[in-house]
Amino acid sequence: MNDSYTDQARNEIADLRAKVEALMTERVTPALVNAAEHAGTAARDASDQVRHQADRVSASVRENPFAALGIAALAGFVVAALMRR
Repeated sequence: MNDSYTDQARNEIADLRAKVEALMTERVTPALVNAAEHAGTAARDASDQVRHQADRVSASVRENPFAALGIAALAGFVVAALMRR
């Protein structure tokens, strides 16, 4: 009698294991792949935006070097003033 309970428990555990594996294969893994693809796309888009903005700043600095120097000096002054507090 005890062996039948043990066998029944083993069979139920095997069934549950099979259901979990099927769930992982059918739903979780594709969802993770989809999320990874979206994250990769977002990272590429962000990288492109940063590169574009850096190019724009570089062009502005080349066109107006004295204004860029003044802005950098002002930013340094502001940071130093904030750090003293």
